[in-house]
Amino acid sequence: MKIVFLDSTALPPHLPIPRPDFDHEWIDYPYTGAEQTVERAKDADIVVTSKVIFSREVMEQLPKLKLIALTATGTNNIDLIAAKELGIRVKNVAGYSSVTVPEHVLGLIFSLKHSLAGWYRDQLEGKWGESKQFCYFDYPITDIRGSMLGVVGKGCLGTEVGRLATALGMKVLYAEHRDAQSCREGYTPFDEVLKQADIVTLHCPLTEHTTNLINKETLLLFKKGAFLINTGRGPLVDEQALLDALKSGHLAGAAIDVMIKEPPEKDNPLIVAAKTMPNLLITPHIAWASDSAVTTLVNKVRDNIEEFVATGK
Repeated sequence: MKIVFLDSTALPPHLPIPRPDFDHEWIDYPYTGAEQTVERAKDADIVVTSKVIFSREVMEQLPKLKLIALTATGTNNIDLIAAKELGIRVKNVAGYSSVTVPEHVLGLIFSLKHSLAGWYRDQLEGKWGESKQFCYFDYPITDIRGSMLGVVGKGCLGTEVGRLATALGMKVLYAEHRDAQSCREGYTPFDEVLKQADIVTLHCPLTEHTTNLINKETLLLFKKGAFLINTGRGPLVDEQALLDALKSGHLAGAAIDVMIKEPPEKDNPLIVAAKTMPNLLITPHIAWASDSAVTTLVNKVRDNIEEFVATGK
């Protein structure tokens, strides 16, 4: 059984995938470009990948391929319909980041509400030492307790974020699907959540209906001075509209762990703006990557491979 991992640097090097307990040949590639996929996967029975694109055209050139084992939850990089028609099983991993992502979100909430990035940047330039007083007041500090958190997406991540926020004394609203004709129990209409929330955090899947969910129109619904957090998927947010809302002052700040193109270009407007805007925090898609989460993930990938070889499922 030949197994090819096409983008092994998508996992931390100190936490590799445990090798499955059957005879196999395992080949690692740190990174695989689109033009390299077919050549590297052509003799593989199993492909392991995080973000390599598997279109119908690619999979039609891989007659030996039986399983695509994803080191992620999202399946947007796989043409699932084509895979099913071609008899290629696709197995992802869900639930492994149910602690680390909510904790990351809380960290971003504290950073935004207490303007931690601004104070930290000042100290790199020695500003405190130039003060005539024991402290100074250049950035806003507002309480987390009593704030309204709007959560878009009520899966395991959104629910855990809400639980932690409630423990901190925040009020939590879960948003109903946008344009829904009725509102389920425990949910609030989407537009109302945007209007009422002091902080909106995104945890919904990326679909044709949620692409650009946060755009120029929906950003105008936000309460003036609200914050946006996105640790879901980059294309949930129109990046230019977000930057415009920050520059106009309509949004007080934003924190994002995901972008439309990853890695982003160096001249991406948000990347450029973050250099001079302490209320714009960007982390490089690492909210999921605590050691405990990655350990759970890699063990599950191994289990998925072994289960498939043993049962065909």
